[in-house]
Amino acid sequence: MARPSQREQILVEASRLFSKKGYHATTIREIAQNRGILSGSLYAHISSKEDLLFEIVDDGADAFLSAIASVSQSDRPPIDKLRMALCAHIQVIAERMDAATVFFHEWEALSEERRRLIQAKRDKYEAHWNAILEEGMADGSMSMADPKFVRLMLLSVANWLYHWYRPSGPLAPEEIADRFIQILVNGIENPGKERDLRA
Repeated sequence: MARPSQREQILVEASRLFSKKGYHATTIREIAQNRGILSGSLYAHISSKEDLLFEIVDDGADAFLSAIASVSQSDRPPIDKLRMALCAHIQVIAERMDAATVFFHEWEALSEERRRLIQAKRDKYEAHWNAILEEGMADGSMSMADPKFVRLMLLSVANWLYHWYRPSGPLAPEEIADRFIQILVNGIENPGKERDLRA
């Protein structure tokens, strides 16, 4: 395997620092020092700190889009697509925890033009999720009052993984996705248990 280039190593270090300290609290000097180079040498590879942020966030957006595109365009049943899409989303987070944290929390620090570019990709990503949910509603395999809230719930839960997921933990991304989907589809109420409806 080829050794990562200096630029790739700089991006990895920037991702780590941005995720731990935040974009605004991280300095170019810190990134350079942690890479063992002078601040001035860093500018041989980048034009600005924002360039690093944009590349990290844009790469994250592309990773999420690439992961879901083949799922939403497949001919699998909608409920299978939903599980596969969630699994793919979790997999992206698991494989790039620092970059995913930056993608979720620091993208709004970008300049307006760059923020618009990322927002367009986020909108496109959400459209894939909407398409899966609407397909499930159309064929009768899913029933929901508002697909938007199902999407918001699933992605909100999945996006929180960076706080608690550990690659060395007992559950693989596929197993986590299965458990989330099971809760979504089957709920947590025991249908065999009679409820006391008295006030």
